[in-house]
Amino acid sequence: MLDPKFVRENVEAVKAAAKKKRMTVDVDRAVALDAQRRELVARLDNDRAEQNRLSKTIGALPADQRAKAAEEVKSLKARLKVLEEEERALEAQLRAALLTLPNVPSPEVPDGLSDADNVEVKRVGTPRKFDFAPVDHGELLTKLGLLDQERAARISGARQYMLLGDGCLLEHGILRLALDHMIEAGFTPVQPPLMVRYEPMEGTAYFPGGEEQAYKMAKDELYLIGTAEVPVTSIHSGEILDEAELPKRYVAMSPCFRREAGAYGKDTKGLYRIHQFWKVEQVVVDRADEELSRQHHQAILQNAERLLQKLELPYRVVNVCGGDLGQPQIQKFDIETWMPSRGNYGETHSASRFHDFQARRLELRYRGKDGKVRYCHTLNNTVVASPRILIPLVENHQQADGSIVLPAALRPYVAGRERLVARR
Repeated sequence: MLDPKFVRENVEAVKAAAKKKRMTVDVDRAVALDAQRRELVARLDNDRAEQNRLSKTIGALPADQRAKAAEEVKSLKARLKVLEEEERALEAQLRAALLTLPNVPSPEVPDGLSDADNVEVKRVGTPRKFDFAPVDHGELLTKLGLLDQERAARISGARQYMLLGDGCLLEHGILRLALDHMIEAGFTPVQPPLMVRYEPMEGTAYFPGGEEQAYKMAKDELYLIGTAEVPVTSIHSGEILDEAELPKRYVAMSPCFRREAGAYGKDTKGLYRIHQFWKVEQVVVDRADEELSRQHHQAILQNAERLLQKLELPYRVVNVCGGDLGQPQIQKFDIETWMPSRGNYGETHSASRFHDFQARRLELRYRGKDGKVRYCHTLNNTVVASPRILIPLVENHQQADGSIVLPAALRPYVAGRERLVARR
């Protein structure tokens, strides 16, 4: 959420941000509500001051004037009650309006309508040239008896998967490799709750607007998380941290749940777009410093890149354009890993920085060395998401005999297997 003061002093910049992100919002209404509220607060302050003044002088007034003064105080008190109710209503309307406004993107964010307009920053590794006809991940894993989407669909419906035997070991091995990788980088592991209230979803800017993508348990007023970013970024919501405690670096491994509303007919085969998956997510909370946030952004991006290098996968990094950038991000870099079955790179990671956009919603603050309380800056990035990472992993490392050779870094996490083959 943007600071109301920033909005009223930078109206055109906020409008330009909405235009760049292809969002339709009413910036002028937010500014008007802010002006009404500030005017009302000034009236409240004046009336409270007058009430206090009269209350203090009543005792010193002549007896014949006290009744009249007491009546004035009573009238002021009644008026204050009405104005306070109006102020609370205006505050709620202003907050609702501010919640719809986008964060202002960094000048480095390119213009564009969709992910097709994202700008490549770099490529690492060379896509493999096969001397045999490779098959896609679904066919490969199914033939090896490691994947059964047909039975998963019978149990749970479309966009589900079930891994068996070494397929199960492979998925959990990748996740544990990623978790250890981040612990070595100095991150604190967290096992977060998978069900959250509305407030963390709103605080991390998934709500309002993303309700259709979330699974809601209406009876309990709880939501299944679509990413550990939600509970982990919310760990210190409502708190005032000491600057000496910062930065907070957390890594969480959790199941994730997404309805994929609006994705009907898109990526229906295979493991690219499904309702339930696992993810290792990294979150950073630090003081409000632009340059420091940029440094963290590069660092969390490199954490994910190093994991892909351990998995011996070719990938590229793209600077996400305005039309593909979400409401809360200042800037986002996506990592796209080479997927032979697509003949192209497919998104596997997203690294985002938000400045204080999430922190304002979460009341996530810190007290600086100067004694002043400020809102924190937050960032997050995927370390790995499975089973999507299985697509490039098994497709790039498949062999002519249908087996899959595992990267050396992964083998200790898959019971020492050097390759995956069909097993009875």
